Amino acid sequence: MSQQNTYIAAIDIGTSKIVAIIGKKNPEGRVEIAGLGNVAAKGVKRGVVLNIEETSNSIRKAMDTAQDQAGVEVENVLVGISGQHIKSIKNRGYKYIDNDDQEVTQADVDQLTNEMYKLPMDEGMEIIHVIPQSYVVDSETDIQQPVGMFAKRLDGNFHVIIGHIGSAKNIVKCVQRAGFEVQRLIFEPLASSDAILTEEEKEAGVALIDIGGGTTDIAVYYDNILRHTAVIPYGGFIVTKDIREGCSILQKHAEQLKLQFGSALADLTPENKVVTIPSVIGTDSKEISFKSLAYIIQARMSEILAAINFEIENSGYAYNLNAGAVLTGGGALLKNLTHLVNYELSYDARVGVPKASFIGDGDIKIELPGFSTSVGLLRKGLFELPDDEISENKERLYQTKERIKTKGGRLVKSIKNALSDLFDEQDADM
Repeated sequence: MSQQNTYIAAIDIGTSKIVAIIGKKNPEGRVEIAGLGNVAAKGVKRGVVLNIEETSNSIRKAMDTAQDQAGVEVENVLVGISGQHIKSIKNRGYKYIDNDDQEVTQADVDQLTNEMYKLPMDEGMEIIHVIPQSYVVDSETDIQQPVGMFAKRLDGNFHVIIGHIGSAKNIVKCVQRAGFEVQRLIFEPLASSDAILTEEEKEAGVALIDIGGGTTDIAVYYDNILRHTAVIPYGGFIVTKDIREGCSILQKHAEQLKLQFGSALADLTPENKVVTIPSVIGTDSKEISFKSLAYIIQARMSEILAAINFEIENSGYAYNLNAGAVLTGGGALLKNLTHLVNYELSYDARVGVPKASFIGDGDIKIELPGFSTSVGLLRKGLFELPDDEISENKERLYQTKERIKTKGGRLVKSIKNALSDLFDEQDADM
């Protein structure tokens, strides 16, 4: 089935924002973004839904905007999942090759992968993804594609991502209440990786650091294999909270300070610059120095980077990350953060935005780190979902509110003109 006229929809449910995105694959094989809705998240904390009704309303608003922009209507969506409840484990399985030719088939590989979904889990946990890392064919190790090889026994090493059943069900419930069906739940760092990392970076070794509002997601790659994933329960919101408490100002002013004047490295901040901020109601405004602000931000970001470094060390590939670190998510926009990463972790760092293989339609701008996850979800849908899973989301053009309004206005005008002509004719006859 050709996907050129088939639209895929995806939703990134974050702590700070909910992004809905609709797109298709164009004839050149690039992902074409047709609609994008971005609204402030309500009812979500650290990637976990706490208020079903508020989250559902936010999803509906974001999807309405995306559908209006795209001029299409969708029923099924891919949805990102993250949060501090997400864990990962490594496991190994094996099977004997019992066909007449003793040749490894795709069915053998699929069976080995499917067996991983039967692993016993702690109560309340379920498996979200099983990701093959490498295979052993008899005595040959580090095989990436065993299909077609002759063997008596096939072993597989797998990266298994698990999450809390209740958290996953709450996400599905929110999407359904908003009027859509969930095709798949996808761990968000996998989507972000697809959107911003190059194959060269994955081969050389790279740490993806996705800094959201409530959590920071980590994915470590080496030799084009996902080696480690983790979720740290801290993000941009904790930095804003520190600024609010350290400067005794309102939350909204703390967020503005962080975004407009904040820096992650105090040594690169001028000594003599200050900004005047309204204080708490009933008191005088106050002056806050850029240097003091930077010290507050650097202290918290250093703590977050220490947790990130722990996870990278825990991956076993801390000394194999030749491509360094790639920062994405809304928190990656913090000034001088790449310098702090280099200082604290000793890695070269860059800020990652969706790659050139994604193109926006008209005024839709996607070249921002905050859209990495949603764009990556869309790409996974267009390139990895089998045809039978996307066939229901074919293009279904519908009249947007603006078009209905325009069409309705023209209809009223035409009726008025017709009535006017009718009365003119009657007057002439009299």
